[in-house]
Amino acid sequence: MADRADTPNTRDGAGGDNRPALALHVPEPRSRPGDPVNFSDFTISEAGVQPRPDESAKPEDMKDLAFDLVRVLGDDNKAHGPWDPKLDPETLRTMLGHMAMVRAFDERMFRGQRQGKTSFYMKCTGEEATSVAASMALASDDMVFPSYRQQGILIARGYPLIEMINQIYSNKGDKLKGRQLPIMYSSREHSFFSISGNLATQTPQAVGWAMASAIKGDSRIAATWVGEGSTAEGDFHSACTFATVYNAPVILNVINNQWAISSFSGFAGGERTTFAARALGYGLAGLRVDGNDALACYAAQQWAANRARANHGPTLIEYFTYRAEGHSTSDDPSGYRSAQEREEWPLGDPVMRLKNHLIAIGEWDEDRQVAMDKACAEEVKATTKEAEKNGILGHGLHHPFRTMFEDVFEDLPWHLKEQAEQATHERITKFGSERPDA
Repeated sequence: MADRADTPNTRDGAGGDNRPALALHVPEPRSRPGDPVNFSDFTISEAGVQPRPDESAKPEDMKDLAFDLVRVLGDDNKAHGPWDPKLDPETLRTMLGHMAMVRAFDERMFRGQRQGKTSFYMKCTGEEATSVAASMALASDDMVFPSYRQQGILIARGYPLIEMINQIYSNKGDKLKGRQLPIMYSSREHSFFSISGNLATQTPQAVGWAMASAIKGDSRIAATWVGEGSTAEGDFHSACTFATVYNAPVILNVINNQWAISSFSGFAGGERTTFAARALGYGLAGLRVDGNDALACYAAQQWAANRARANHGPTLIEYFTYRAEGHSTSDDPSGYRSAQEREEWPLGDPVMRLKNHLIAIGEWDEDRQVAMDKACAEEVKATTKEAEKNGILGHGLHHPFRTMFEDVFEDLPWHLKEQAEQATHERITKFGSERPDA
């Protein structure tokens, strides 16, 4: 250990320590409310110029892709380069339809929250491609471990909208019996793991599930989604360690939408390097992708899925995108970012870009887009009306009180049986039935 001075650590040069004073760096966003938007430090690569390595490539041989930006759709709305997944027009229309449905669903649920029908909602406006396109590149039974902004996965996998709305309203039709916050869905039938409000817990869970799949000699892989802010959590780094040590067949999707609630990505390390670059230190394959390019999102996820399925290892993908709305209905982004950011985001809107691509190749037009948007809005509206028959926030339509004791133990202990019977008896005595609305 170096000798320490006996004198006070003064810096006046008078017999004290003359070392320069330390300074703490506190990251600052590019612009604050009222400032002009500044994206000058962004480097947007030309579409199609990024090489597509073999799916068995070693991570160190493809490290440049952790710093570049994999892009397929160019300014001419055409697909370019080796990452073009060459999807047929019908698949592209299906993808566009799912993204349009997500947007319509978000709008209706946001409005419902403002009307007091539910307590909370989170939109994914501007990020639809990172869930819809990416999940379409997976097998339908691959296990997904989402965060709370991946409603597009459920919609792409055909999960009934009414079940999603029942869960948001926590009404008597809610299959989760009101035990989860709104938008924290779960569906075993759709290989959709329960969403957790504790950030980043899904990452080690996904890796563990993938390891178990490999142990059993199964063919199913796992994929997880996490926000860039959550990569600062220890769970994420534990997941990376186990994934690379055990060569787990898993895909770690990092959604870099620039903002973690009200703090910008610099607080999670985005000021120093890319989030995809974190893969390199762990020996993971790393890709950085234009998250508003649906074709690039699909292609990257497909590449990583093929790699995992062939036992070539896990992949960390950073989807570089933008959160166009607030963090949630509890958040007002005008308090911490420039009001013009959404309009000036250099990678555009994912729905518009996919629509324009289909038009450019002669497989779509504006009239059909208007009809699609209208049909989605009407379907969501009709389904919402149906779900509201099961109840909304504060209207007393909920699961019977006794259900709070169910689905916790395989065999309910005697003392909980006793409590359940006592609680039910008390409610019947008070209301004349177990549920006030019955």
